[in-house]
Amino acid sequence: MTLLFKAPVSHPLQPYWDLSLASVQADVMRVALELKLFNLLAEPLPASVVASRLHLHAGNTAYLLDMLWSMRLLERQKADEAESDWHYRASSLAARYLDQDSPQHCGDAWSLRLHALRHFGQQLREQLRSGEASTAPRLTGTAANWQAAARLQIAQEQRAATVEAALALITQLPEFSRATRMLDLGAGPALVAIALAKANPTLHGEVFDLPETISVAEQNIAVAGLGARLRCRSGDLTRDDFGEGYDLIWCSSVLHFVPDIDQALRKIHAALRPGGVLVCAQAEIPERRDAARQMLSYYLSMRMLGRQLTHAGGLRQAMQRVGFSALETLHGVPFPMTPVTAVIGRRASQ
Repeated sequence: MTLLFKAPVSHPLQPYWDLSLASVQADVMRVALELKLFNLLAEPLPASVVASRLHLHAGNTAYLLDMLWSMRLLERQKADEAESDWHYRASSLAARYLDQDSPQHCGDAWSLRLHALRHFGQQLREQLRSGEASTAPRLTGTAANWQAAARLQIAQEQRAATVEAALALITQLPEFSRATRMLDLGAGPALVAIALAKANPTLHGEVFDLPETISVAEQNIAVAGLGARLRCRSGDLTRDDFGEGYDLIWCSSVLHFVPDIDQALRKIHAALRPGGVLVCAQAEIPERRDAARQMLSYYLSMRMLGRQLTHAGGLRQAMQRVGFSALETLHGVPFPMTPVTAVIGRRASQ
């Protein structure tokens, strides 16, 4: 006789038990990246061979590979029915984003994010007690750190996610095919500007970022062979000139760092020619609680550093206040760490 246990689908505490389990999963993925497992498993291998090549304990290696399989980072199969051991291979997702030989490899960026978030967690109680920003984690800070982030972490994330999202947003705009002058504001390694220039051969323009990162953008533009079409300019968005007469401005995850969003948006509005368009991609706190949890988990450390995070609709309202018209809002744009909101606005034609 089969007995059915009539109970809720899960215990009310299960989401919070899952928080503890997620820590194990993060460490499994971290170790796999450190061991370059996804490179090794470009072809199917049994756990015993993986352990031998990496000088690991055979039994524990098999357990780790099973865990990675459960996380959809590995596929497994048996060579034939008589075979007792599973053969493991990197899943298509892992091969694309976590194999160090892939052009969209994002494993280093992921590991750096994990390290920074865990550092923040360790400092959280002190941060609450003292309120001192110096106790919060910093992915960047010094000139050398900003440059290193642009060269590695931000570049990997742009290749893995941001470039694709920006192209999807911008190339479908009616203004894009007619645009001849663009600005990538807060460009980092400038991979978005490079992709847009390749998508529209008539497009020229500038990339703007802090002096610490602009040298990385210059190198990437030179490698792409676009030095004649894309010019680099360094400075501080709130204080320095970043040009004018643009048909198109791309600005992503920049307004978190300005002291006055309206003031920054007025400056951006003035930099557009009449009829020009701004595409601004920025995280906002969603109204729905489950969606807000993901967003707030990532941005809690930045908020404690005094960075700005608007509530849902706040960016659109700010753009409307400073004169942008024909506004469009797109939610759930896939970006590194959390989805963002993209607000598209125009400077009215005169």
